[in-house]
Amino acid sequence: MSSSDSSESQPLSVVPSPQSRCSPWLTPIAYGLGQYLVLPSYFGPITITGQAHIPTHGPVILAPTHRARWDSIVLPLAAGRPATGRDLRFMVTDDEVKGMQGWFIRRLGGFPVNVRRPSVASLRHGRDLLLNQEMLVIYPEGGIRREDRVHPLKPGLARLAVQAEAAQANLNVHILPVDIFYGEAYPRWRCPVQIHIGAPLMVQAYLQGGTAPDALKTAAQQITTDLKKQLVALVAQRQTLATTAD
Repeated sequence: MSSSDSSESQPLSVVPSPQSRCSPWLTPIAYGLGQYLVLPSYFGPITITGQAHIPTHGPVILAPTHRARWDSIVLPLAAGRPATGRDLRFMVTDDEVKGMQGWFIRRLGGFPVNVRRPSVASLRHGRDLLLNQEMLVIYPEGGIRREDRVHPLKPGLARLAVQAEAAQANLNVHILPVDIFYGEAYPRWRCPVQIHIGAPLMVQAYLQGGTAPDALKTAAQQITTDLKKQLVALVAQRQTLATTAD
């Protein structure tokens, strides 16, 4: 699943609020199949570090690098029910939520955003998930990037985070940078997977200048800058360890 973010130059369209939920019967089945059948059958060793950074309650945004469609299957193993007992909610592109695939995605916590004209309802739905103490996955780079480096981040993740934090005092939104790496640019059978979760950015700390529109804009810009720095550091740390091991 791929996330998308709003652009300041694009008008927001108003559409009915997107419906998404975690089905009480389908979600545990999907998590179980992924953890015990799909992932161990397809991939080689899966290494996960930094899970201690994931809160077991409260609003969280997971901000992973986006390397393959597999990302949204391996992330639940690292941060979802098997690790925290929590279900993940995903912001996805609207063209993925169609037909039978869309039926499953909506019932496994996914909700659509139009990449070209993000709707007010979709962005509000993301904010409301945070206000409801959910764990939300947004890929800050936007689409899938095969290169092993961090690309420019979209601004929507940070805007959503500051809007939620400003809407409720002491909400305490955590943003967790996540580095996802596969042994192959196009993950193949038995290739290794590494997932590294970094220390959180605390959104509340960026709102010291108040909640006026200009202050929120400045806070969102700083969060985007700091998030990219943390993602770059995670990738560089992994690459350094790999070079040392060789």
